[in-house]
Amino acid sequence: MMQSMASAYIYDAVMDSDLGRLGICCRDNRVSRLEYVPSKVPLKAPATAFARQVTSQLARFFSHPGHHFTLALDLQGTAFQCRVWEALTRIVAGQTLTYGELAASLGSGARAVGNACRQNPIPIIVPCHRVIGATGIGGYSGSTDGLEVQRKQWLLNHEGITTPPLKICSKSPTKGHIQVKQRNLHA
Repeated sequence: MMQSMASAYIYDAVMDSDLGRLGICCRDNRVSRLEYVPSKVPLKAPATAFARQVTSQLARFFSHPGHHFTLALDLQGTAFQCRVWEALTRIVAGQTLTYGELAASLGSGARAVGNACRQNPIPIIVPCHRVIGATGIGGYSGSTDGLEVQRKQWLLNHEGITTPPLKICSKSPTKGHIQVKQRNLHA
């Protein structure tokens, strides 16, 4: 969820975190978007009292992984996406569900849940990182390898969920890029 530097002016706050710089957007005293932004995006002090509350709760989460967010959210998506995102907020820190388990609880399919997680506009606060694959860590923010999956692994480890280390393998002969191997979390 990278944004260009030009969009930095729309953020109500920009803060540093253990996962990099975060851009925070609020609407009517509700969080509407949280984005990982490049370090080139300048830090921005919270523009409102509510934005201060958001940065404070995020800082608390990074210091205390069991922190439960109590922020009002402005979730904009399809009815199904909103159902998935609301279900994510009920997964307690330190616990995970597989895409299939979450899908079964919603009467849906794992792929549809994965697609809704990919579109989550408020990662960390709406903890899509707590949804994992049946045989591995799964993707994060639309990626199945690289920095995004490393962020997911960090978030899970931060909450006390042991994940196997991500291993880098050789270049793919057909695609010419480095792939990250994922191992079974339940091994």
